[in-house]
Amino acid sequence: MLGSTHGTLTTHSRPARVMACGEQPPHTVHGISEPHPGDGGQGAGAVDRDVSGRPLHAPALDLDRFFRPESVAVIGASDSEGRPNTGITRQLIAWSERVGARLHLVNPGRVQVFGRPCHAAVAELPETVDLAVLLVGAPLPVIEQLGEAKVKFAVAFASGFAETGERGAAAQARLAEVVERSGLRLLGPNTNLNAFERFREDLDGPAIALITQSGHQGRPVFSLQELGIRLSHWAPTGNEADLETADFLSYFATRPEVGAIAAYVEGLKDGRSFLLAADRAARHRVPVVAVKVGRTETGARTALSHTGKLTGADSVVDSAMRQFGVIRVDGLDELQDTAALLARAKKPTAEGVAVYSISGGTGAHFSDLATAAGLSLPTLGDAKQAELHQWIPDYLNVANPIDNGGHPVGDWRGRKIIDAILADPSIGVLICPITGPFPPMSDKLARDLVEAAEQTDKLVCVVWGSPVGTEDAYRGTLLGSSRVATFRTFANCITAVRAYLDHHRFTAGYRSPFEDAPRIPSPSARKAQALMRPGEPLSEHAAKQLLRAYGIRVPREQLVTSAAAAVRSASLVGYPVVMKASGPQLAHKTELGLVKVGLTSASQVRDAYRELTDIARYEDIPLDGVLVCQMIERGVETVVGITHDSLFGPTVTVGLGGVLVEVLQDVAVGIPPFGEDQARAMLGELRGRALLEGVRGAPPADIDALVEVVLRVQRMALELDGQLAELDINPLVVLPRGEGAVALDALAICP
Repeated sequence: MLGSTHGTLTTHSRPARVMACGEQPPHTVHGISEPHPGDGGQGAGAVDRDVSGRPLHAPALDLDRFFRPESVAVIGASDSEGRPNTGITRQLIAWSERVGARLHLVNPGRVQVFGRPCHAAVAELPETVDLAVLLVGAPLPVIEQLGEAKVKFAVAFASGFAETGERGAAAQARLAEVVERSGLRLLGPNTNLNAFERFREDLDGPAIALITQSGHQGRPVFSLQELGIRLSHWAPTGNEADLETADFLSYFATRPEVGAIAAYVEGLKDGRSFLLAADRAARHRVPVVAVKVGRTETGARTALSHTGKLTGADSVVDSAMRQFGVIRVDGLDELQDTAALLARAKKPTAEGVAVYSISGGTGAHFSDLATAAGLSLPTLGDAKQAELHQWIPDYLNVANPIDNGGHPVGDWRGRKIIDAILADPSIGVLICPITGPFPPMSDKLARDLVEAAEQTDKLVCVVWGSPVGTEDAYRGTLLGSSRVATFRTFANCITAVRAYLDHHRFTAGYRSPFEDAPRIPSPSARKAQALMRPGEPLSEHAAKQLLRAYGIRVPREQLVTSAAAAVRSASLVGYPVVMKASGPQLAHKTELGLVKVGLTSASQVRDAYRELTDIARYEDIPLDGVLVCQMIERGVETVVGITHDSLFGPTVTVGLGGVLVEVLQDVAVGIPPFGEDQARAMLGELRGRALLEGVRGAPPADIDALVEVVLRVQRMALELDGQLAELDINPLVVLPRGEGAVALDALAICP
């Protein structure tokens, strides 16, 4: 069956670890940037890798001969009426003629197919073909033959693989092994004919390249051609036994005709490959818009740490996409509209949005929605408002939104108003919502908007609200323009415009985080590795030693094994003190009564020591001692941690911490490697970030120190990947500005 549910999952394993990471120069947490080959240029098969063994560049895969082959073989070609292979063969013959490829048919039971010569076996092909299309139910033996014939690419339509369950997944794994040995590259299995569709050749301008894991879900984007929007490629990746979404994403990012990439993704095969491809797109400033299925996936984890419980699989995917500039949308209608706008619109000259309408109610409604979505609607200056009032009655508002009252659009004044708005230097986008057709006004308004758009570099958008969609002003005037972006709903227009401004802002300052990824182990890593205890958690004392190894500040404290030693330590640490039981099996001490705070005398310390050790004995919890700690009484409690995601590997989490961390669930996730800008962006994602800025008379927190901890934890995640499964620093107390941050508690888990 073609185009059925696919077997690509979000739980595929990562590439094998190969080597380890970068030493940090003094007073910084950024890795040493070693010379490496350019984009895709790993000579002699060398691959530049970070400290955890992951590649730092997307592979330079040339797919030209896949999409534009010089020679094609159809394996299993048929002309028997009523058979599915017959229709597919007919379509492939027509496609080969369109792309100018030499076609070879293969079927041991045929001498001719559709009057063309047919070969009995792959070995009889008269030349080495670029692309073989497999119309057979069992592709594995044919793949071996194609490998011997040095075929470059193959497509397997057959289903019955990972989409069907464990047995099918095992069959797909065997297929992938054979493909890897063969040397060819495979699309599928369980894919379809979308790559061989007829694309309109009469359209010009930047095109959309389409990637889908379900062929039918790409139909709405493909249909944009009927509205005059060009498509250049369609990659239906199917089960991704070999070629995957990332391969096509990386390839499309370098194609000169591609203005935007639209993707429908059910599951990513490999997280790092996807990030490298998205990084390439960002460096080439090619927008990527994606629907990613799985927002409701729970991502439940059984880890002991808070961090592990707070990062579900979809939240990590969401963060990864945002971190590398991939625009995630929810609906196929949003995918259409956003990709179309981003493919065709020029770079914004300003971020201000002007809303212009023939109705005050329409303008107010749209402006509310746009402002709530984060768009900036600057108030026009007095001089500009006075200019607009030359053509708009004085009693109407022209500050932004601009209400013309209706009548001016029907005569010469309409174009004057539009030109005056577009001339304002604070305005980069003009949006005109037309909620319903009223030909005396809407037809002339549509023509004026199209003519103005042809003469400006600024983006002009129209929302045509009529449910009919057959009006000449819509079908002919608006859709006939390559410069006006036309939408059918307020929401889709706002989503697309926000994505357009976000994309250009993101890529304008983009620098690949892989450039500074550390490549060799640091002294900190060597110290930390000596503390690891494979297969078990570290005690709080050992976990804090791990933090110290990476330069993360912890309170003054001492580990003691007697009440007398506790009293001596308290006098050295300084009253008041906190006392905590320390042992490898103590994930959450507070719930067991194994934390005592605010102790101010020797007698309290002695009593606390006895009580803590008595509880531990009663609960049968082994201890390595009792910690006598400096008491930190002010600051903002945060959490910083490391978890291991099955798709992306180590991830870093930062959020509001303390005993309510699981209730608030206010965290942001970063995928290493990343730099200081991304660490600060993570803080900006927190709902409670105002607490760090100082509220109700509290001083601003030392955000610089928090950022530094996040970056040091990131370095730890990279250097100890495979040795440290999870880290949970909670709370990390961020002191007032200039005073730093202190890790009051920590949990570390070794795999």
